[in-house]
Amino acid sequence: MRFRRRRQCFPSCSSLHEVDEDEIYWRRRRGDEELEWSHSSTHVILKLAQCFTNAMVGPRSWIGGIFNRSGNKKNDKFQYPLSPRQEERLQRLQDRIHIPYDEMCIEHQEALRALWDVAFPDVELKGLISEQWKEMGWQGANPSTDFRGCGFISLENLLFFSRTFPASFRRLLSKEGGNRATWEYPFAVAGINISYMLIQMLDLKSAKPKCIPGLNFMRLLGAENEEAFDILFCVTFELMDAQWLAMHASYMEFNEVLQVTREQLERELSLEDIHRIEDLPAYNLLLL
Repeated sequence: MRFRRRRQCFPSCSSLHEVDEDEIYWRRRRGDEELEWSHSSTHVILKLAQCFTNAMVGPRSWIGGIFNRSGNKKNDKFQYPLSPRQEERLQRLQDRIHIPYDEMCIEHQEALRALWDVAFPDVELKGLISEQWKEMGWQGANPSTDFRGCGFISLENLLFFSRTFPASFRRLLSKEGGNRATWEYPFAVAGINISYMLIQMLDLKSAKPKCIPGLNFMRLLGAENEEAFDILFCVTFELMDAQWLAMHASYMEFNEVLQVTREQLERELSLEDIHRIEDLPAYNLLLL
């Protein structure tokens, strides 16, 4: 128990004032707490700034971007039993997701060459390691290093895009249409980021998706053929490019554009009248 007593304080003026000692105690404590919060908040702000800086710089900053730092919130209450068809298709999709790109695998090499042939049918590729790959938007002469962020499925997504919607693929590869920035996003690596983003957004690495976008996608996967994820990739690429033009974005703003694209896609997947990927409003971008 604290006993309160009065003491005299002698300020610079000649008058005497009585000051409550408890008041002095609590003022000092409050000041210490404010100082402590100031230091703590400064530390937090610096950490946040560093996180955003790390997302935008570095030799492999394009792979994964901000999505390895912010995932979907999951909640068990959103789970519902999957049909046998959904479970089977989800398992096959997850099997694809877990296949890394192997530059020594003949099948993977042939897929990479096939992508080049579709993108540049009149240009002979000099080798799987060549400065030519930069023309497609890879970060270096060896595309295999860029696949570390997502795996073989990202190459499959690009190939599917090129074969299923060739006009759209070539238009985005060539950056046709719209008021383009001087520093455009690199096409191929942007595709890998989109594959990575969709896997994160749909929670496809969990045994069963527990986030709302993932559950909405499972409805489509059950009613759609097994190409639902690949078609969604094509839709997302078109939507990202449309957002890029609308935001008048440049190279260093790619992560921001991809985040806006993700939010728009989540809204479209939540619409009640969506029963197939083709029902998404953004799907119409592929038909232009």
